[in-house]
Amino acid sequence: MAMKILAEDCTACGACEFECPNAAIKAKGATFIIKESACTECDGEAPKCVAVCPADCIVKV
Repeated sequence: MAMKILAEDCTACGACEFECPNAAIKAKGATFIIKESACTECDGEAPKCVAVCPADCIVKV
């Protein structure tokens, strides 16, 4: 599984990109995307991107 950023709710603050230990999150236009093949959901821990997202727009797919 992987995480996904809901683009319509993303404020493009960038907090998630800096928190990702796998560099799976990148800017794309006015939002960010998560590369599913690189996302490990922080290997059993709570996903760090979810914890820092002020818009609460990162979900599991």
